[in-house]
Amino acid sequence: MTDEYPNDADGDALRAIAEGGNDMSQPMDVDVQIAAADEAVATRVAEEALKLGYRTSIYRDDEEADVEESGDLWTCECTKSMVLTYDAIIAAQSELDGIAKPLDAYVDGWGTFGNVDEEE
Repeated sequence: MTDEYPNDADGDALRAIAEGGNDMSQPMDVDVQIAAADEAVATRVAEEALKLGYRTSIYRDDEEADVEESGDLWTCECTKSMVLTYDAIIAAQSELDGIAKPLDAYVDGWGTFGNVDEEE
């Protein structure tokens, strides 16, 4: 199953998630981070993402290395439950990038805690 993903960063992440024992045919919460220069931009991104069905949270990025690297101090995290396929994560990033770019923000990565039940 893990050989079905392209050889790029998203494919590598999907392979790692699948190899971690997650059921890739079942939904899981996926968090997409959008970097923004200030709280007002992060808030506008969150408002637009909510309209698209994402749950959102905004936080100040106090990691010195991140700020030095990008200059962006705020993150809007957009969360959606989805069956995590390559096409689904590419579509989510594209959809959120469409919100972010006009505001001079950008998709800065994504992740998931998966759907493995830790108690099993």
